[in-house]
Amino acid sequence: MNFYGRRFNIILSAIAALALVCGCASDKKKADKYVSALRLHVESSGNVVSTGQTITVLRHEPVSVTIGHEPVLTEANLIGAALLETPGGFAVEVKFDETGSWVLEQHSAANPGKHFAVFGQWGSKLDEGRWLAAPQISHRIVGGVLAFTPDCTRDEAKQLVLGLNNAAKKNAERNR
Repeated sequence: MNFYGRRFNIILSAIAALALVCGCASDKKKADKYVSALRLHVESSGNVVSTGQTITVLRHEPVSVTIGHEPVLTEANLIGAALLETPGGFAVEVKFDETGSWVLEQHSAANPGKHFAVFGQWGSKLDEGRWLAAPQISHRIVGGVLAFTPDCTRDEAKQLVLGLNNAAKKNAERNR
């Protein structure tokens, strides 16, 4: 009986490559279905309770911040998001469109020393979400880019960024 080892290896390699390609395609389809939401609020004066709400940011060492009810920016103003590596961890960077850049610059210039409160939702049906960060405004932010260290796991941050980028693509297609 003749055994054709080389032919068997070629066939096995072809099957493995086909399985890999099919698996990657399904992962891509699954990744395209991720959605995320982002809400950026500005800290308001603590004595104006009727126009705001007090939230708690951070799970391990909670910080209370009084914010306005309406967000100043959302994912509708987003161009893209990225997960950045930082010393000792990671950060999320979001880039806003022209209108979002103006709003970010205006609110950061008018509220030095206050905080932005960042709320994020992610998952296939926006089933996970919480207040992620409250970075203090130290200077006027020019250029429409905001980076913050989120109170979430790296996997949650990856899902958030993936969903935000999907939302940004949909926004760009809608605005064409």
